[in-house]
Amino acid sequence: MSNPSTATSGAARARLPKPKAPRIKPPKKSIRDDAFNIPNLLTFARVLMIPACLWYLDLGTSEGCYWSATIFTIAAITDALDGFLARRMGVVSVLGKFLDPLADKLIVMSCMIWLVPMGRLPAWVTALVVAREICVTGLRSVAASEGVVIAAGQEGKIKTAFQMIGLVALLVGYPQHFSFAGIDLGVCDVVRVGQILVYLSLGFSVLSAAQYAALFVMAVDAKEKVGTPKEQCVAQ
Repeated sequence: MSNPSTATSGAARARLPKPKAPRIKPPKKSIRDDAFNIPNLLTFARVLMIPACLWYLDLGTSEGCYWSATIFTIAAITDALDGFLARRMGVVSVLGKFLDPLADKLIVMSCMIWLVPMGRLPAWVTALVVAREICVTGLRSVAASEGVVIAAGQEGKIKTAFQMIGLVALLVGYPQHFSFAGIDLGVCDVVRVGQILVYLSLGFSVLSAAQYAALFVMAVDAKEKVGTPKEQCVAQ
């Protein structure tokens, strides 16, 4: 016959919750490890496209300008693709956050500077764009040091769209003949079209920079009053 006390103690032990296995934190990746994921490799490739884009542009021929515009377009596509893949694959890294906007600014600024002596873009436009990027980058650095996060807004996205399409037209450079469904649409001066689009992007660029500065001041004031960081939305 079994001992009742022994059976009772055995049942009590059976009802006790099993100890949970300790969670093992995944090892932190180094910057070297982060460099070898697909999104960051695409960003590296975009940086490497800059010399090829400028070399073809410097040839000054119709074919060279066509290949320069093609390379720039591929770079713009990889810009959208690497961000999507980083979020989809869960590999958003510190290195990627640094390199992605840097690669964008490098290829855009390089092409705009190269287009000035070719007579396709006024120097004052390039100077304003470069000055705007320096100011916004400085504000971002100060905002980060204050613990303030300022996200991209609609004006910045519109600016980027006009800027990219306008630069592709400026890189093509030579007049293009267009037709649609057998209808002759004539010859288009793509340089003039590209200049108009860049002017439009410049307007949105200045507007977004002004909004960025205003929201930065508001966010810092709110942080000092409440004591917690405030996230605002403004153009990139």
